[in-house]
Parts: sequence; structure tokens; C-alpha cells
Amino acid sequence: MYTQITLPSAIKTIMEEGNTGVYEVENLYPGYGHTLGNSLRRIILSSLPGVAIVQVKIDGADHEFSTLDGIKEDVITILLHLKKVRFKLLTDEPQIVTLSVKGPKKVYAKDFDLPGQVELLTEDEYITEITSDRELKMELKLEKGLGFLPKEVLQKDKVEIGTIIPDATFSPIRRVNYEVENMRVEDRTDFNRLRIFIETDGTLAPRQALEESVQIMISQLKSLLDENEAPNSNSEAGKDNTEIFKIPTEELELSSRIKKALEDAGIRTVGGLVKKSKEELLDLPGLGEKAVDEIKEALQKINLDLS
Repeated sequence: MYTQITLPSAIKTIMEEGNTGVYEVENLYPGYGHTLGNSLRRIILSSLPGVAIVQVKIDGADHEFSTLDGIKEDVITILLHLKKVRFKLLTDEPQIVTLSVKGPKKVYAKDFDLPGQVELLTEDEYITEITSDRELKMELKLEKGLGFLPKEVLQKDKVEIGTIIPDATFSPIRRVNYEVENMRVEDRTDFNRLRIFIETDGTLAPRQALEESVQIMISQLKSLLDENEAPNSNSEAGKDNTEIFKIPTEELELSSRIKKALEDAGIRTVGGLVKKSKEELLDLPGLGEKAVDEIKEALQKINLDLS
């Protein structure tokens, strides 16, 4: 009979291709699949920083309902196209990108002039078409932020005529879903396996999105503890433990075969490794008694041991 809630396995990579990834967490206590999956999904969608256009200026357009002579699309349609353009900022400061193009010509995101602190991820995104020999000038203000902010929130103060404030989608996540299925752990068949599907806009890797979301959840839950019971992150011991758990398993004194077996099992850090028991490691492909003994020796050198 179980008398305590067991810990799940480390995150395992099932598939990674471009900006899409599929990950699994096994050995979740019954019911924890949906508890963890739903919480992580909401954090991934709402709490990861990204970049959005917060101001638009288009020469000749006083407001978003304007039309422009010699431009195929109206301003509202141009704004919709601009929302599909994804940028990456290498600084926390707002940045300005500009466009100056003479027609006739189809205009794409790659036609923007970028400062050194801005990267463009969607060069081939269509913006509009200039149907005459006129010139189209545009200026965009980019900022970092979280989640989605409607223009009513962004427009705190009055702005000058010709400055358009669009709704801003900062989230770098295009899609995230999860599913839960039962699995066997010892003599029980009602433990959970959580599978998470993530697609990003390319500003961060899908696994990075998942791991950062886990860290956000941990930080939020830690803050609920009584001050006297909460881990003292300011103490030297707390700092040392935190740093030790972040050490990649690749940096441990282990043979390349063992490192490869741990990586294939999704165990990439010391923190993930010390969650495992000897029996759990022996169940992994490529790890036998000698390999587990070697792992234990490597951990003992940094004053740690298996679960």
C-alpha cells in the first residue's frame, strides 16, 4: 500500500522538430496527470515573455480605419498581417523598426530595416502590396511582455495623431496541448503518463518553454510556504544546492556510454538524476549494476546520492 505520493520521472523528449516538441512525464501519482498538465498549459500560454508590436505609424494613415491610395490593403488588413510577423529582441529595451519601400511592389517582412538588437524570424510574411509608384513608410515599436494585452490596456495615455495602438500578443507560444493516459507502476495500473505538445514561434525552443514554465510553477508554489518553512534562497547553502541541481549530467565524471543512456532517458541534470532510485536506473536501457555504481560514485563526489 502506498503511504506517500511518489515523485514523477524527469521530462522525456519524445520528438523535437523545428519549433515543435512532444514531451512525456511518467510515474505521476493517480490524478496528477491532469493536475500538472492543465497547470503547465496555462503557465506556458500566459507567463512566458515574448515580443509584440505595441505601436504602428504608417505615413498617410491617421487611424486604423484609414485607406491609402496606391496600397492594395486597408490599414486594418495591414495590421492583421503585421501580427503574424515575429521578432526577437536581444535587449529588454523597446526597439523601433522602420520600413521605406517604393512601388509597385509586394512588401514582405524582410523589407523592414532592423537595429542591431532586433532579429526577424518570419522574413517571408506578406505585409501588403504597393500598386503604384508611391512610397510606403512605416514605423513599428517593439516591446517585451507577457501573454495578451488589448489595445485599451496599452493605450494608457493619449497618443499623437497617426500612432496606432494594436492588440499585442506577446506569447511566443503558437499551440500547446496535453493528454493523459494510465500506466502501470508496480502492481497498480492507474498511475498517469502526461504527454505535452508545444509549438513556439521560434523565439525559444519548445523544451525551453516547458522547462521555464516548470520553474515558474515552482517559484509560485514556494512563495505560498510560511516564511519560516520556505527554503532560504538567500542562504549560501540554498544557493549551493540550487546550483548543484542545475549541473548537466554531461559534466559528471561518467563514461560517455552512461551519459548517452541518461540523455536518452531524459535525465539531463543532477537534480533529475538524484530523483531516481537505484532500481529505477537499472530499468533504463544501457544501465547495469556497474553503471549505477559509477553514477553513485560521481554523485558522492558532490555530496549527493540517489533517491
